[in-house]
Amino acid sequence: MSIIIKPLVTEKMTKIGEKLNRVGFLVEKTANKIEIRNAVESMYNVKVTEVNTMRYDGKAKSRYTKAGFIQGRTNATKKAIVTLAEGDTIDFYSNI
Repeated sequence: MSIIIKPLVTEKMTKIGEKLNRVGFLVEKTANKIEIRNAVESMYNVKVTEVNTMRYDGKAKSRYTKAGFIQGRTNATKKAIVTLAEGDTIDFYSNI
């Protein structure tokens, strides 16, 4: 449970999921592909055939306020695109 932070539910991931049977997750930065595969298989009871990962650095952000100029960074993240076996699906909307 601690490896998978949340699923990525966007228009792009929905289109990829319908077309290629893939699902996206925001995962822990230190997790490797084997850990991600085991976490998805145990959490959703599906068979994973492939895991692709990508790391994103945090972006520098700045803004002007009444108190003055504020600078900061967004958090660094890691995403995983998981390809499911033929016939397996994950429905994120069933609990709504």
